[in-house]
Amino acid sequence: MSSSQEPKITHFEERFRLEVISLWEKCGLTRAWNDPDKDIDRKLSDRNGAFFVMLLGDQVIGSVMASYDGHRGSIYYLSVEPGHQSSGLGKLLMEHCEAFLEALGCPKINLFVRRGNEQVLKFYEKLGYMEDKAVPLGKRLIPDN
Repeated sequence: MSSSQEPKITHFEERFRLEVISLWEKCGLTRAWNDPDKDIDRKLSDRNGAFFVMLLGDQVIGSVMASYDGHRGSIYYLSVEPGHQSSGLGKLLMEHCEAFLEALGCPKINLFVRRGNEQVLKFYEKLGYMEDKAVPLGKRLIPDN
Protein backbone atom coordinates (compact mmCIF):
# COMPACT_ATOMS: atom_id res chain seq x y z
CA MET A 1 0.00 0.00 0.00
CA SER A 2 1.28 3.44 -0.84
CA SER A 3 1.19 6.21 1.75
CA SER A 4 -1.89 7.66 -0.01
CA GLN A 5 -3.53 4.29 0.50
CA GLU A 6 -2.91 3.84 4.21
CA PRO A 7 -5.87 2.36 6.07
CA LYS A 8 -7.80 4.70 8.34
CA ILE A 9 -9.88 3.65 11.37
CA THR A 10 -12.93 5.78 12.04
CA HIS A 11 -16.32 5.53 13.71
CA PHE A 12 -19.14 3.81 11.86
CA GLU A 13 -21.46 6.08 9.89
CA GLU A 14 -24.78 5.10 8.39
CA ARG A 15 -23.35 5.40 4.87
CA PHE A 16 -21.14 2.37 5.64
CA ARG A 17 -24.02 0.02 6.60
CA LEU A 18 -24.38 -1.97 3.38
CA GLU A 19 -20.61 -2.32 2.90
CA VAL A 20 -20.19 -3.52 6.49
CA ILE A 21 -22.93 -6.12 6.14
CA SER A 22 -21.40 -7.29 2.86
CA LEU A 23 -18.00 -7.54 4.57
CA TRP A 24 -19.48 -9.61 7.41
CA GLU A 25 -21.06 -11.95 4.86
CA LYS A 26 -17.75 -12.36 2.98
CA CYS A 27 -16.01 -13.12 6.29
CA GLY A 28 -18.63 -15.69 7.34
CA LEU A 29 -19.78 -13.71 10.38
CA THR A 30 -23.52 -13.59 9.68
CA ARG A 31 -25.92 -16.22 10.95
CA ALA A 32 -29.56 -16.88 10.05
CA TRP A 33 -30.69 -16.17 13.61
CA ASN A 34 -28.88 -12.79 13.82
CA ASP A 35 -30.15 -10.00 11.60
CA PRO A 36 -27.05 -7.88 10.84
CA ASP A 37 -29.17 -4.72 10.40
CA LYS A 38 -30.62 -5.22 13.86
CA ASP A 39 -27.15 -5.89 15.29
CA ILE A 40 -25.96 -2.58 13.85
CA ASP A 41 -29.03 -0.74 15.17
CA ARG A 42 -28.48 -2.22 18.63
CA LYS A 43 -24.81 -1.26 18.60
CA LEU A 44 -25.63 2.31 17.64
CA SER A 45 -27.75 2.61 20.79
CA ASP A 46 -24.83 1.39 22.98
CA ARG A 47 -23.44 4.31 24.98
CA ASN A 48 -20.60 2.25 26.48
CA GLY A 49 -18.70 1.25 23.41
CA ALA A 50 -17.82 2.00 19.84
CA PHE A 51 -18.27 0.67 16.34
CA PHE A 52 -15.20 1.20 14.18
CA VAL A 53 -14.65 0.73 10.46
CA MET A 54 -11.37 0.58 8.61
CA LEU A 55 -11.28 2.41 5.32
CA LEU A 56 -8.89 2.18 2.40
CA GLY A 57 -9.77 5.29 0.45
CA ASP A 58 -13.58 5.27 0.71
CA GLN A 59 -13.89 1.48 0.74
CA VAL A 60 -14.73 -0.35 3.96
CA ILE A 61 -12.13 -3.10 4.42
CA GLY A 62 -12.59 -3.81 8.13
CA SER A 63 -14.92 -3.41 11.06
CA VAL A 64 -15.13 -4.15 14.76
CA MET A 65 -17.52 -3.51 17.64
CA ALA A 66 -16.18 -2.85 21.15
CA SER A 67 -18.13 -2.51 24.39
CA TYR A 68 -17.40 -2.00 28.06
CA ASP A 69 -19.97 -2.85 30.73
CA GLY A 70 -17.97 -1.51 33.68
CA HIS A 71 -16.51 -4.97 34.42
CA ARG A 72 -15.23 -6.42 31.14
CA GLY A 73 -14.76 -5.32 27.58
CA SER A 74 -16.18 -7.24 24.64
CA ILE A 75 -15.21 -7.45 20.99
CA TYR A 76 -17.61 -8.50 18.23
CA TYR A 77 -17.68 -8.59 14.44
CA LEU A 78 -13.94 -8.14 13.92
CA SER A 79 -13.63 -8.47 10.17
CA VAL A 80 -11.10 -7.71 7.45
CA GLU A 81 -11.79 -7.94 3.73
CA PRO A 82 -10.55 -11.41 2.67
CA GLY A 83 -8.09 -9.94 0.14
CA HIS A 84 -6.48 -7.90 2.93
CA GLN A 85 -6.33 -10.62 5.59
CA SER A 86 -2.94 -11.72 6.95
CA SER A 87 -1.51 -8.24 6.33
CA GLY A 88 -1.67 -6.94 9.91
CA LEU A 89 -4.95 -5.04 9.54
CA GLY A 90 -6.85 -7.25 12.00
CA LYS A 91 -4.09 -6.68 14.53
CA LEU A 92 -4.32 -2.93 13.89
CA LEU A 93 -8.10 -3.00 14.54
CA MET A 94 -7.59 -4.98 17.75
CA GLU A 95 -4.87 -2.63 18.99
CA HIS A 96 -7.25 0.28 18.32
CA CYS A 97 -10.00 -1.43 20.35
CA GLU A 98 -7.63 -2.34 23.17
CA ALA A 99 -6.46 1.28 23.45
CA PHE A 100 -10.07 2.53 23.32
CA LEU A 101 -11.18 0.11 26.07
CA GLU A 102 -8.12 0.69 28.24
CA ALA A 103 -8.79 4.46 28.11
CA LEU A 104 -12.25 3.69 29.55
CA GLY A 105 -10.61 1.83 32.47
CA CYS A 106 -11.43 -1.63 31.12
CA PRO A 107 -9.23 -4.25 32.86
CA LYS A 108 -9.92 -7.25 30.58
CA ILE A 109 -11.45 -8.11 27.21
CA ASN A 110 -13.66 -11.11 26.54
CA LEU A 111 -14.42 -12.32 23.04
CA PHE A 112 -15.96 -15.36 21.44
CA VAL A 113 -14.65 -17.50 18.59
CA ARG A 114 -16.86 -20.21 17.10
CA ARG A 115 -15.68 -23.76 17.71
CA GLY A 116 -13.66 -25.14 14.83
CA ASN A 117 -12.44 -21.77 13.61
CA GLU A 118 -8.77 -22.60 14.09
CA GLN A 119 -7.49 -19.79 11.85
CA VAL A 120 -9.19 -17.15 13.99
CA LEU A 121 -8.10 -18.83 17.23
CA LYS A 122 -4.48 -18.70 16.04
CA PHE A 123 -4.90 -15.02 15.13
CA TYR A 124 -6.05 -14.13 18.64
CA GLU A 125 -3.41 -16.34 20.30
CA LYS A 126 -0.71 -14.38 18.44
CA LEU A 127 -2.19 -11.23 19.99
CA GLY A 128 -1.90 -12.68 23.50
CA TYR A 129 -5.46 -13.94 23.97
CA MET A 130 -5.96 -17.34 25.53
CA GLU A 131 -8.86 -19.59 26.39
CA ASP A 132 -10.49 -18.71 29.71
CA LYS A 133 -11.63 -21.39 32.09
CA ALA A 134 -15.26 -20.37 31.60
CA VAL A 135 -18.22 -21.73 29.69
CA PRO A 136 -20.18 -19.14 27.72
CA LEU A 137 -23.92 -19.44 28.17
CA GLY A 138 -26.57 -17.63 26.20
CA LYS A 139 -30.30 -17.10 26.07
CA ARG A 140 -32.10 -15.26 23.29
CA LEU A 141 -34.51 -12.67 24.71
CA ILE A 142 -35.59 -11.04 21.44
CA PRO A 143 -35.76 -13.21 18.30
CA ASP A 144 -34.47 -11.53 15.14
CA ASN A 145 -36.71 -13.55 12.78
